[in-house]
Amino acid sequence: MNVSVITVTWNSKDFIIQQIQSVKDAAKNVRIEQIIIDNGSTDGTVQAIQETFPKISVIANSENKGFGVANNQGVTISKGEYVLFLNPDMVLHPGSLDIFIDWMGKNKHVGIASPRLLNKQGNFNENTAPRRFPRVWEQIAIILKLPHLFPSLLDAYRMKGFDSNREQVVDSVQGSCMLVRRELIETLGHAFDPRYFIWFEDVDLCREAYRLGYVVAYTPIISAIDYSGQSFKKRTTWWKQKQFITSMCVYFRKWGIQKVQR
Repeated sequence: MNVSVITVTWNSKDFIIQQIQSVKDAAKNVRIEQIIIDNGSTDGTVQAIQETFPKISVIANSENKGFGVANNQGVTISKGEYVLFLNPDMVLHPGSLDIFIDWMGKNKHVGIASPRLLNKQGNFNENTAPRRFPRVWEQIAIILKLPHLFPSLLDAYRMKGFDSNREQVVDSVQGSCMLVRRELIETLGHAFDPRYFIWFEDVDLCREAYRLGYVVAYTPIISAIDYSGQSFKKRTTWWKQKQFITSMCVYFRKWGIQKVQR
């Protein structure tokens, strides 16, 4: 098995069928398996998947176990040499997985990679671009919504001026479309640290990759459409703020507050 595509869903019925079909179309030559872990959807997500793709593997949780834990459930039963974590509101282009897996095979030093993520208009989505490793004051500024008053405050963190046409080593990439080597996951004993319910688990995994001697890379060799945060839109602002702060505290307790030197 070349690649295991793992997707965590929560009330994603409106997007997941399109995503699954795009995954099938993206793999012309590589062998894939797709595993869906549903976190207690109430909108008929599981039924829609089973009716449209009856052969696909679905783990239906009775409750929302969070992004990291649910992805780890999928990893446990997966068999691919690589693991692609792919959100339900993503769309891959035909044949793109063949290209991506071939690229990963040629770049042995890369532990985690992400492609160019586009918005629904087909333009590079700056909101889902790679980020520098976070510093405490930057995350507090986000909580206090200070960038609304001082737009350039987070330019460094958000890598303002990022060249999306250039392949490059970066600090961290989005967990919405993240290709990871199996050996990295096996060394860690899990994909995502289960202490994170949502947020910061992808940044944490990128930190772990560097700790283990790999690099994290962005490559525009393929692109994918990211409808970005469709499930989040169904959550209240208070819920999102609470999860962000909780995960932020976990992250800085684990890694410290000093600027990262990679």
